[in-house]
Amino acid sequence: MAQDPRRPFDVFDGGCPSREVLEHVTSRWGALTLAALSPEPARFGELRRCVDGISDKMLSQTLKSLERDGLVARRVQSTLPPHVDYRLTPTGEQVADAVKALILSLYGVMPDVMRVREQPA
Repeated sequence: MAQDPRRPFDVFDGGCPSREVLEHVTSRWGALTLAALSPEPARFGELRRCVDGISDKMLSQTLKSLERDGLVARRVQSTLPPHVDYRLTPTGEQVADAVKALILSLYGVMPDVMRVREQPA
């Protein structure tokens, strides 16, 4: 696919930095974490409870990746004990909206998917 000069990034090019961000966003835990943070900030424990099945280690790695990409912001509140919450940045909100649209699309086709899965092979 030829690169459009108006778009300096090409996710199909293995060396393009957009590929790494796409991997972070579309990974199972990345997509679910972004969706869980929309529409309001959440603390680590709240996210862990919301995203069923994610380990502390994987949630921590996912949040760090999304923070490094500028999609999530981490805020430490000066309380005793200190509280940390995570929120979407404006860029993260834009990406989370796309992820939520994909999730809603998936919900819409699940009856068809389940019907096909139930058919004998």
